[in-house]
Amino acid sequence: MVKCTTVIQETSIKKVVKTLSTIDEKKNALIEQGVKQVAKLWRISDGRNKEFIEFCKKHYYSDPKQREELFLKISKYLEAINGHFNEMSLRLQYHIHEDTGALQNIDELFASYNPNAHLTEDLYTNKIAFIIVLNFPKLTLNEKEQLGRNRLLWAYARMGDLFTFRIPAAIQQACATAFSKADIYISNYRIHVGQLLKNGKSLFSKEKVLLSHWGLRDEIKANYNQGAEALEKQQTIYEVMKRIISQEIPIEVINSKNHQWDPFSNIIYQNGKAKKGNEEKTIRYEKFIHNFKALQAIDKYTNNTYMDRHFLEDMEISIGDTETLFHNYLSSPSLHIVGQTISKRLNRKLEAFDIWYDGFKYRSNINEDKLSEQIRQLYPNTIVFEKKLHILLEKLGFSTKRADYISKKITVDAARGSGHAWGTAMKGQKSHLRAPFCKEGMDYKGYNTAIHELGHNVEQTLSLYDVDYYLLSGVPNTAFTEALAFIFQKRDLELLGIKEKKNDFSKWTLATFDKVWTLYEIIGVSMLDISVWKWIYDHPNVKAEELKNEIIHLSKEIWNKYFASVFELQDQAILAIYSHMISYPLYLSAYAYGQIIEFQLEQYLEGKNFAEEIDRIFRIGHLTPNQWMIEATGKTISTVSLLNTLQKAINDTNFNE
Repeated sequence: MVKCTTVIQETSIKKVVKTLSTIDEKKNALIEQGVKQVAKLWRISDGRNKEFIEFCKKHYYSDPKQREELFLKISKYLEAINGHFNEMSLRLQYHIHEDTGALQNIDELFASYNPNAHLTEDLYTNKIAFIIVLNFPKLTLNEKEQLGRNRLLWAYARMGDLFTFRIPAAIQQACATAFSKADIYISNYRIHVGQLLKNGKSLFSKEKVLLSHWGLRDEIKANYNQGAEALEKQQTIYEVMKRIISQEIPIEVINSKNHQWDPFSNIIYQNGKAKKGNEEKTIRYEKFIHNFKALQAIDKYTNNTYMDRHFLEDMEISIGDTETLFHNYLSSPSLHIVGQTISKRLNRKLEAFDIWYDGFKYRSNINEDKLSEQIRQLYPNTIVFEKKLHILLEKLGFSTKRADYISKKITVDAARGSGHAWGTAMKGQKSHLRAPFCKEGMDYKGYNTAIHELGHNVEQTLSLYDVDYYLLSGVPNTAFTEALAFIFQKRDLELLGIKEKKNDFSKWTLATFDKVWTLYEIIGVSMLDISVWKWIYDHPNVKAEELKNEIIHLSKEIWNKYFASVFELQDQAILAIYSHMISYPLYLSAYAYGQIIEFQLEQYLEGKNFAEEIDRIFRIGHLTPNQWMIEATGKTISTVSLLNTLQKAINDTNFNE
């Protein structure tokens, strides 16, 4: 790895530190940090040693009041810049993210353009970035967690995170382009399951179309407790998944209904005539490599890998701690009990796709088609859904005034893909809730997604509009916004007025088993994601075919280590189906952490006023993960309480196998 070099001499650094320390003796350590960080980022184009020394003397603010005034002014300027660039990106990706019809090449080109690619370098060129670094140096994770509850110092620390690297605009634009192409590829990866065959028989409604992997996975979930034919549907979808992973899927059946397809034999049919299709081969894995190359190009400007940047800088949790946490959970003997329970409830041996078993939820006993009919009547289009957002929030316990305040800051769009929430970066703008809407309206899957995204939007609103400092807006990392989204999504039936009934387990036991099993699956997928990135950094010149084979190998290896004994099945590659691995590099760990955080939040919220606590918790803002959890719940992030709760559920007197 190429090391970043500085043009500033050590004698110049010492001279500046000595001079500034005489002005402000109380901040000797911070002065040294700031000066050294400026020197590290300084280039010959910024000036010689003399200019560096004069710059530091001129722009260091020793007076606390002047420093705070400087901070508040910079915050206002950054909010304006970030907000408008965010709005530009939103509009440039409009056709990619919203269901506006067929895409043209021009849509992809504009979507891949990053309007703020030159911003960081511009701020270095005009010295604004150096002023920020000098007065608000970057703190280590340990230093941040010593700040306690001093909100202003936390805000200063977050300003110190803004300019830690100096990455050329062309490199940033290359990343944006690679990500956009991967996103477009995944957003259009639909399977017309109404054209699928098993033993010559069609199992699905003719017009049903499912996005990979989200729609395929959710269709598997929807078919638990739906009879013998439902199992055939699940098995058929799993065959589709295996063909996608292996890239043996015929390109003729991707986002097309012109052929029928038997995924078991991999034969396609047109007008009753059978033929072998053209396999996709390696396109899926080519997208992964393009993302890797784009991110790897940044490494020499940061002195670390994308993996380190993602975990240590973005998530502020180490890879080692993550793997230890995940390994300990996946190794829990109690998971065998849950697996055995599922097998007994299904009255059959487990199959690999049962990692998505959804039968512990009350909704799994509800006819999804009837549920979709009800939802279509309620929400026929985005306009109606947006108008009723305040009603949903009131049902969750928000006052009419508060629900109106939040809902007016959210707009609803029809998503091209699976759905997502696009937050705002400036007060006065709205966040976007994007969910799937079909021609007839919103079905249950779309509604369930929409409630998840609503959780994101509420977080995005509260953690921007109601946080005391702009630099503290948001949450520690994406896992935390996922946690709130999960909490909202879990209440989707409650918002429809459907109350859970007693089952053969207590509600508490059912909920515990469901949470444990869901986390089991997503942690396994996250471990694969991490393993693949470790491997590709060791093999940076890998070809797509080799990467495909290695991902399949690693997925089977992780399956055999953590899942095979529970499922009594070896060598399953199902963990490799997640589309996030292709379009959202290393994002999957956020879901795993999100579910852990969700459980801890739910435990804390029990018996409390939901809306009031949500209001309080999501105004905490962008602290470090453990500091945020301590302020939210009084505890640090851990799976111990979840596994302890599982053991209590197993020992529960109401437990009935």
